[in-house]
Amino acid sequence: MSEVLSAEQVAFYRDQGYLVLENRVPMEIIAQIRDEIARFRDVAAGMTASDDRIDLEDSHSPADPRIRRVKLPHTQSQVIDDLMRSDHILAPVRDLIGPDLRLQTTKLNMKSAGYGAAVEWHQDWAFYPYTNDDVLAVGLIVDDMTEANGPLMVFPGTHRAGVFDHHHDGVFAGAIDLQAAGLDMADAVPLMGPAGSISIHHARIVHGSALNRSTRDRRIIFYEMMAADAFPVVGGKGRWEGIEEFDSRLLCGAPTLEPRVVACPMRVALPDAPTQGSIYEVQKAMGKRSFEVAE
Repeated sequence: MSEVLSAEQVAFYRDQGYLVLENRVPMEIIAQIRDEIARFRDVAAGMTASDDRIDLEDSHSPADPRIRRVKLPHTQSQVIDDLMRSDHILAPVRDLIGPDLRLQTTKLNMKSAGYGAAVEWHQDWAFYPYTNDDVLAVGLIVDDMTEANGPLMVFPGTHRAGVFDHHHDGVFAGAIDLQAAGLDMADAVPLMGPAGSISIHHARIVHGSALNRSTRDRRIIFYEMMAADAFPVVGGKGRWEGIEEFDSRLLCGAPTLEPRVVACPMRVALPDAPTQGSIYEVQKAMGKRSFEVAE
């Protein structure tokens, strides 16, 4: 029996590779998260370079603090960690990939009004393939997301199309050339909704988002997770620091020492690009870009 999703919603996810659930998280929690984001901004005001907590926009200065991404926000905020472990987030995921869930990573993408950086088209799976593909990302929409403020966009059904080439000039650039992949921007679907909604997308669906040129922020927290019996594959960038650390990321259910192995398309995410760090830095190795670059 499903906890929250209908049979139609589960079937849609299987076929299209994504879902949007409106008004999933209470606004009082969203208000607390916005307070946490204000705290992160205060921290950034004293920074001159990105570190292992906060990734700064290229146009950042201490006088005008600009955050591109907060890294692993669940380790920096009890509110964000508590939400990740709640049924607001986990119940629909259990309906899609089962009762035993493990964390891959978390990130808060800021996409601030007027300059929020674009993310080029990519598949999460290109970065971290696993032994099976019950791997997905839940996006918590912190601000109302419309076509104007750079929403997450996906190409429906591409999670069933294999793995596209994310290399450029012989290095892993973490982005694909739409024309070379045979994809047309006109076919992309924006995942929009009011604050408190969540999106869910399969790790292999092609997705990206444009620069935010609007006057409104578009902040989103991604909780990336997988079935507990999905183990990282050598050649990918999935975290592996030993079984103890791996099991410490269990979100619900039970761990296992028996990986479930399913035939899945994969490409090795190597050699590394010259610029390393967050996806924004890796994608600087991409030649032809689909989105405008922030100034």
